[in-house]
Amino acid sequence: SFDEMVEIKGFDKPFKAVFIRAPRVDDWGPEVEVLSMLDNHPIMLRQKNVLVTSFHPELTDDTRVHEYFLRMVQEYKK
Repeated sequence: SFDEMVEIKGFDKPFKAVFIRAPRVDDWGPEVEVLSMLDNHPIMLRQKNVLVTSFHPELTDDTRVHEYFLRMVQEYKK
């Protein structure tokens, strides 16, 4: 387990990502948007209304990932 400050596409400042037995994404399709990378591996990805992370955004007081998810779902429903 470890913490790392990471850049996330669309965020104005780094996000403290908490990793606990984090899965690694090795392959993704052309419709998948990579929102954040760490050590040349994607750690946050989106496809349409699906969002995945290799870290635990719920373990910090920073709500930006959750806010992003809510906006994403609202926009997708339109």
